[in-house]
Amino acid sequence: AMLRDASEVLGPDRMAVVCRELTKKFEEVLRARLSDLARQIADTPPRGEIVVLVGEAPKRSVNREEIRRMLKETLSSHSLRDATDIVARKLDVQRRTVYQMALELEKEN
Repeated sequence: AMLRDASEVLGPDRMAVVCRELTKKFEEVLRARLSDLARQIADTPPRGEIVVLVGEAPKRSVNREEIRRMLKETLSSHSLRDATDIVARKLDVQRRTVYQMALELEKEN
């Protein structure tokens, strides 16, 4: 059920690993997409100690307009430095790029 839910929430193509009985005689490791693991394990649920590792999310592309919009919102209640840090972290964009855009916005205003 956990793999099925993860597949629905995180995306069926997200890579994952299901590890069973690590460091023991019957150690088993299954690597596949979440959707495939959910189907495979639904037929024969594993027994014993299980660890599930889910791969990182694919990077999403962010356009300049989205950065500008978020910067404008954040600058209304934060300093330039803090707004830059917040936006760079939230959008996973280089801080330098966000800082340059913040400076441009300040010049416009």
